[in-house]
Amino acid sequence: MKRYIIRTTVLSFALVSLLGACKEQLDVKNPNQPTPASASTESGVIGLAQGSVYINGFRDGIKYSDGIPGYFWTGAVGFHELMADVVGEEAANVYGNQIGMPDVVTLDDGSKVLNPSAINTQIALIRTINTNANAGANPLFYEWGYMYNLNNSMNNVIDIANSTTFSNDASGVKKNTVLAWAYWWKGFAYSRIGSMYYAGIINDKTAATNANYVAKEKIIDEATKNLDKAAALLTTIGTDANYTATLTALIPTFNQVGKGLPPTTDMWKRSINTLKARNILVNTTTAAMTAAQWGQILTLTNDGVKSTDNIFTGRSTENADFISAVNGSMAAKSTGTPGTVTYKISERLIQDFPAGDKRLANNFTQLAAPSLFNSDRGNSFNTRWQLVSGGKGIAGTVVLSNLTVGAYELTLASTYEENELMKAEAKIYTGDIAGGLASIDAVRTFQGAGLAPLSGLDLAAAKEELRKERRVGLVFRGLSFYDARRWEVITKGRTGAVVVDKAGKVNTNATITYNFLDYWDVPDNELAYNPAASGSAPVKNPK
Repeated sequence: MKRYIIRTTVLSFALVSLLGACKEQLDVKNPNQPTPASASTESGVIGLAQGSVYINGFRDGIKYSDGIPGYFWTGAVGFHELMADVVGEEAANVYGNQIGMPDVVTLDDGSKVLNPSAINTQIALIRTINTNANAGANPLFYEWGYMYNLNNSMNNVIDIANSTTFSNDASGVKKNTVLAWAYWWKGFAYSRIGSMYYAGIINDKTAATNANYVAKEKIIDEATKNLDKAAALLTTIGTDANYTATLTALIPTFNQVGKGLPPTTDMWKRSINTLKARNILVNTTTAAMTAAQWGQILTLTNDGVKSTDNIFTGRSTENADFISAVNGSMAAKSTGTPGTVTYKISERLIQDFPAGDKRLANNFTQLAAPSLFNSDRGNSFNTRWQLVSGGKGIAGTVVLSNLTVGAYELTLASTYEENELMKAEAKIYTGDIAGGLASIDAVRTFQGAGLAPLSGLDLAAAKEELRKERRVGLVFRGLSFYDARRWEVITKGRTGAVVVDKAGKVNTNATITYNFLDYWDVPDNELAYNPAASGSAPVKNPK
């Protein structure tokens, strides 16, 4: 099958190395590797910009990999979903069976199941395994590695685009479209770094770095700066033929399906607003949110992604050019009988579906008997549920997984459902409960949940509906850990939880004490080679 990602210029990490190489190395003309000369053309820089995102940023761009968790969308994102108790994992690869293991599970009869690792807490685990000597077995490395490779690749794209002549582009639309692309993905990368790590590095230079670590808040500020640059360029561009042709060339053809069709400039700016709103929401505990912050979120989400907007998505191909149909997404790696898949569906996810929700009926099957796993890893990922491929045929209801090539739509960044639920939360917390409930209803209608409209709820009940809806309506999108952190579930725990114990008994009123680290330390894989300079912010979370 034809490969659509442009391979002659995708490997910008190789180009970064070449830029620092000697002249003799630059004279070697390997047609399968990029060079400054090959990238400094209109088609070359567009190919470089495309591959730098889909290959370098999300697939092959880092030093280490592990076939069990997989690439970015199943590995780095998988750690999020494990710590959010959306899925569980039995495999020991990259400590997957421990990184999401709660400290204590208190069963209905009051008996306690402690974290069975020798260290007994996730925080102690992280402090023990975050060493450069662990190489690819350090779970803290993956998101950092992918996102900084994405950022550095976009620095390269910006430099080359600014020195490239684009044909029939007197008004600069083609060039500015490529630059907007680069700043958008830099903003995305900084958003993820600042939302996960206690400190980070701001770097706008190609083939270089620095040792000036700054606090996570400064990283989010840098995300905003880059997203605003992208939005400003899109405002000047407008949606004309040159813009559409350039963006169409930047997005792999196989991703241009469904919601993945190239967005107009206005649609793209709405995706930017939604991502900016996310950065405010997920990096502040709900208890600490101010009226001004809720106001910012409302302003941004009122001009955020609409239900009819095109957004950035990914699809599988037969050759797995970007992702594989059978293991390239969290949904895919969670689909099938629990004993045969990497990620097991959490009982706590299932209990968050409202009664009568067609999304549950269409996508999950309850097993005749619970699937039980190694008791030496605790009981938290025993489950009675499996996710099915392709849904069960309920018309108009969202399908959460599909192992057919090209059928599953992986959302990469902002979505309508996320935007609407952020709007709902801001309304609920600022006194407009009815307005917030209407937004929750809108998401349920959009996904075909088949539920009656919400009405007449008090504040506590409205918050609970919102909590559940974010869990099930945004499942597998890598947002649930952010929610567990800001709602303080990772520190205060969860009560009334459904847990299947090692004997297969279903507990319906268990208490789970997670005690997870809220922001990860800077990976030692970075610090070992790039120690913090004098005056840097702390690189280790004091918790």
